[in-house]
Amino acid sequence: MIFAKKKKAQIRIKAPKEILLDYLKKIFFWMLGAAIVAVALEMFLLPNKIIDGGVIGISMMVSYITKWNLGLLIFCINIPFMLIALKSLGKKFIINTFVATAFLSVATNIAINIKPVTSDLLLATVFGGIFLGLGVGLILRNSASLDGTEMLSIVLSKRLKIVSVGELLMGMNLFIYTAAGFLLGWERAMYSILTYFVASKVIDTVLEGLDKAKSVRIVSEFWEEIGDSVMKELNTSVTYIKSKGGYSKQEKILTFCVVNKFDIPKLKEVVHDIDPKAFIVTEDVHEVEGVRIKKKGH
Repeated sequence: MIFAKKKKAQIRIKAPKEILLDYLKKIFFWMLGAAIVAVALEMFLLPNKIIDGGVIGISMMVSYITKWNLGLLIFCINIPFMLIALKSLGKKFIINTFVATAFLSVATNIAINIKPVTSDLLLATVFGGIFLGLGVGLILRNSASLDGTEMLSIVLSKRLKIVSVGELLMGMNLFIYTAAGFLLGWERAMYSILTYFVASKVIDTVLEGLDKAKSVRIVSEFWEEIGDSVMKELNTSVTYIKSKGGYSKQEKILTFCVVNKFDIPKLKEVVHDIDPKAFIVTEDVHEVEGVRIKKKGH
């Protein structure tokens, strides 16, 4: 029988030791991420007067004008944003962000004596953005943040309900980069925007993972034969889902599976050998978790 009675879910409660190990793992990645961000700031961006967006960018400009300590500025300017976002984002996330920001403040002060790697603006922009995105991505992936403007955007979006988080964040960063243009010159502002673009792409890669797979949905009356063949030829499990045709109103079985992107041509060949008229939909999958159930005998 394909669709068996649903089993009652059993929620596993983590032991205190496991919770502690999970938190220590997060702390390690916050420290690593903070160190990488500090390297990006001190080795690439600050020496070349290129800024980041958000609170880090604001702190960089204030530090440039006043000569105050950058690490301390990043920490202090982030605190009001944390307090504003406390109710909306929860105590746990804000505590994580507080700790991660403190690590960045310390790491930035340690990295002050590091010599700049290059004075080439394009190299500083690209590699500064790569290191910045990698560090921020590691911190975001482990349930913390370094940017108070992102937290403020989330809070305002929930309250206003007419503007998205992305639109609010874009507006704030537009203001920051306009200010950078007046303060540092428009050429530096443009390089700063390019840094932000590179960093955002690297952050996406860190959050979504490098090993992109494909999810595949197949609609065919020969669903059982296709499912068996896919499991045999591609050594991957399939899931059968009840569905109903919009025009025909007939009950159908949708075959679902997740495969490596390099296996897509082989999967299409397997499906079309059985049913040349099969309807196939593929989508990008950035990260897959869980146990893959293989067919018996493989």
